[in-house]
Order: sequence, then C-alpha cells, then structure tokens
Amino acid sequence: MEPIKAITSRAVVLAANDIDTDQIIPARFLKTTDKAGLGANLFADWRYQADGSPKTDFVLNQPESQGAQVLVAGDNFGCGSSREHAPWALLGFGFRAVVATSFADIFRNNSLKNGLLPVQVSPEEHQALLKQLAQHPSAPLTVDLSRQMLVLPDEEAFIFPIDEFSKTCLLQGVDELGYLLGMDELITAYENR
Repeated sequence: MEPIKAITSRAVVLAANDIDTDQIIPARFLKTTDKAGLGANLFADWRYQADGSPKTDFVLNQPESQGAQVLVAGDNFGCGSSREHAPWALLGFGFRAVVATSFADIFRNNSLKNGLLPVQVSPEEHQALLKQLAQHPSAPLTVDLSRQMLVLPDEEAFIFPIDEFSKTCLLQGVDELGYLLGMDELITAYENR
C-alpha cells in the first residue's frame, strides 16, 4: 500500500445517497481475486452503455475527472453486500479518499485495510463542500490524514474521525499484517526473553 499523509487533488462529485457496493463494482466482476483492472469496471452500469461504449454524461467519463484522487459521495456510501472489490475498484480508478456523510461499516473497514481513506463529514460540512465545488469545480481540496483535516478550496477546514490504529497503518502504508511484520524485532526479542 502507498502511504497516505496528505492528498491534494481535484474532486469528483457523485453526491447520490445509498450508493451500494453492487453499483460501485457489479457482481459480474467479482470472479477475480486480483485487484488489477478493477478500476475499469468502477460504476460499470452507470459508466457504460450495453454495447460497452462510455456514457459521455457520466461524471467519471468526463475529462476533468481523470486523475482526481478524491470522490465526494452522498450519505450511506458503500452500503449493501460485503465485497473488498469495492475499495479495490475505487483505488484502481485512482481514488485515494472518499468523502461522505456516512459509510457502511463493512465498506469503511475494507477501505481502511486496503489503503482507501473514508472521510466522514457532517451534513452541514458536506453542503459547504458541495457549494464550493459547484462554484469552483476544478479547485483542489486537501485531505490531510496527519492532522485529520479536510481542507476546502477556500481554506475552510473540517476535522474528520479515524481510529488511531487505522490512521497509523495508512500513514505507514501497511495493512494489519504489515504492521505486525514491522514489529518483528520486538517480537523476536520477546520470544528470546
């Protein structure tokens, strides 16, 4: 995993509520245990026509969405079935963080374990963010994990919650096993004692 300290990027706004994991990555793409290529199928039923051609009006198919590392969603993002493929697909597209007013617990946990940062903000903070992005759609915002702050284009900042263990793992760019392996010398010393 790539460490996350601070992400400064344009944002893609897909502010719908209750976006479930089957919309994020449809079930027909879950036959793989490999993360490679899943980004191409992110929001596949919304992004592509039946013949596989892109829907030009869908936000991810617009040129300004390319290279964006932050997705701004609505409420209850990642609800539905438990599938690790959902954060894999978001990461595969290039997103490093998702901002929403709430996340499904399983999606949040899968995201944190795979290097995707879920940033939860209040409904009022969310509205302020949407208003600024509507006025300045290409303006960058910053997700600063070190300080647990979302900094809007006008420099207004909001604190977001994250548990200390997940924060440590994301800052170091390790999953739970990588964290434990980083303690190898301490574990060996303990065993030797």
